[in-house]
Amino acid sequence: MLKNHELVPNHEFKLIRYERRPLKRPSGETVPGLFNAWIVMDNPKQLNSYTTDMVKEVILAFRRASLERDVVCAVFTATGDRAFCTGGNTAEYAEVYAGRPLEYRQYMRLFNDMVTAILECDKPVINRVNGIRVAGGQEIGMACDFTVAADTAAFGQAGPKHGSAPDGGSTDFLPLYVGFARAMESCTLCEQWTAYEAYQYGLLNDVVPVLREGQKFIPNPQVVTDRWIDEMGKIVYGKLKSGDALREAKERMQKCEVDLSRLDAKVEELAWKLALTMPDCTTKTIESLRKHKLEHWHRNRESNRAWLALNMATEAKAGFPAFHFGPKGSREVDFLLLRRRLAEGRPFDDELIREIMPRAKEPVS
Repeated sequence: MLKNHELVPNHEFKLIRYERRPLKRPSGETVPGLFNAWIVMDNPKQLNSYTTDMVKEVILAFRRASLERDVVCAVFTATGDRAFCTGGNTAEYAEVYAGRPLEYRQYMRLFNDMVTAILECDKPVINRVNGIRVAGGQEIGMACDFTVAADTAAFGQAGPKHGSAPDGGSTDFLPLYVGFARAMESCTLCEQWTAYEAYQYGLLNDVVPVLREGQKFIPNPQVVTDRWIDEMGKIVYGKLKSGDALREAKERMQKCEVDLSRLDAKVEELAWKLALTMPDCTTKTIESLRKHKLEHWHRNRESNRAWLALNMATEAKAGFPAFHFGPKGSREVDFLLLRRRLAEGRPFDDELIREIMPRAKEPVS
């Protein structure tokens, strides 16, 4: 008789979805008796940001995927076509954790356990990126083994802009994917990469067009997919930033239908290829490759957790409420005023936080 080794046997998921989907051949025919476990974050109204209780369920889901004997791969994704995940839930961060270091330290224990659950899953983990993957979403995505993305996705960090540091995995994993220079830019400047840039840099395994114009799929028209020369003579792979071309691209996108079927097909194809390998040999190979991530993760996660908790008494206490409660288009503190006040020797108290908080921009007369 086989034993059930789940920590919480028969847990009913309420905040995420856990789906056993049949393994498919390239023809679309299902394979009897074999499945992929789809772990789906289900908070689309808040761009699939994870709440504390969602984190708990993600941990249990990866434990279940590890233990199910007939599962080939775990597919980590989210509901909708706007976002895979934008990180921690800003409402919770602003209303529950800002100014409460002890509470955030306990939360970060759960977050660290979520990342570890992904890194130690006994099955290959495919990140199906259906939209934006930023901040903590970028971190849990990089903990996965493979990434297949819609070409409407964007990738990046947000911490230094909003009162945190990307120490939930990005400072450990990103240099391994894209090299030190690009990792430094992403983690500090918080400028997002397009899916094509991320693919070019080595962050992704594949990019799939998901915009359908009639019966034809087209590449994201806001993205320059070929190399081009900017006004400084620099070769770039980038996103249209202004002008008539961007306006026309947005208008064209509005007329398109978002169709994720090709993204799903690419994920199914990857899972099928993995199924055609020796399971134990593949698991050992993946575990050996994960050691490069785990070496940094295990070395830094506890000290990072402690710092991130203490930071809730200062910059995070300002940054998270600024982002959550700030007016649209102005959700960052006054960085220059903050730097001037700190240079003057001002304590990081509530008075300083009120002074640097964002305000609605004055209408242009």
